[in-house]
Amino acid sequence: MTEATLTTLLSRFSLRAGVFHAGKICGVHGVPEDSSQGQIHLVKRGPVRIIGLRNEMIEIAEPAIVFLPRPNTHRLVANDAAGADLVWGTVQFGGGARNPITDSLPALVLVKVAALPGAGALLDLTFEEAFSDRSGRQAALNRLCEVLTILLLRYCIDHGLIKQGTLAGLTDKRLAKALIAIHEDAARKWQLSDMAAMAGMSRARFAVRFREITGETPVDYLTSWRLATAQQLLKRGVPLKYIADDVGYASTSALTRAFLRKFGCSPSEWLKGEQGAGDPSKSETRG
Repeated sequence: MTEATLTTLLSRFSLRAGVFHAGKICGVHGVPEDSSQGQIHLVKRGPVRIIGLRNEMIEIAEPAIVFLPRPNTHRLVANDAAGADLVWGTVQFGGGARNPITDSLPALVLVKVAALPGAGALLDLTFEEAFSDRSGRQAALNRLCEVLTILLLRYCIDHGLIKQGTLAGLTDKRLAKALIAIHEDAARKWQLSDMAAMAGMSRARFAVRFREITGETPVDYLTSWRLATAQQLLKRGVPLKYIADDVGYASTSALTRAFLRKFGCSPSEWLKGEQGAGDPSKSETRG
């Protein structure tokens, strides 16, 4: 995958991160399941245990990062006396809980800071900001968390952790050509033969390969991409009648029906829910 391709995805599915705790924790801290946003734990000093993920206990003794694109209920446990130092934040990508970026990621990404280029300095700067009284501290923490998330995405791609979904498709040289063409012109009246030609494959081989790699049929993927694009245009305030044409639907009613089938709500209902979601950090940073 080229740098430009990942940049395009991040531009379409905008990344937002919010740090809501940075500092010492002691004892047990429960983390509820959250279908609307991912979570990230940056451990500067352990030990800390994470219980409830993958039905096993994860022990972290050295600086590490835990990224949960689709977090399940779990607990952080630190020694009552010594405690542990960590940054705790949330991560959202535009498009809601299900989007081409998070759907491509494994359920759990655990990386030692030493194995992630640039993460050590970034973690130090994050903690320096967390314990300062400088103006703009919260905004700085949020942006640092966003940069760290991009480093984690690079790590997942470079180390073959992407097994399915859009990101996996974009690492396949032939499928990538078709995917990029769809992304650049979602409104085109795509036929399976057109997509297969882009990939230089027969229709049958393309259809099988596409589903193996992305987890969706070409038609379902095209629909998902069109609706995800519609979501982003809605959030920018573009009127629905213009969005329908931009993403390949003949009318607003056709787009609304597709929304109902995919998300169980109308475009206006979806947008209202997004606007009420608020800041991904949900609360103030506690140093």
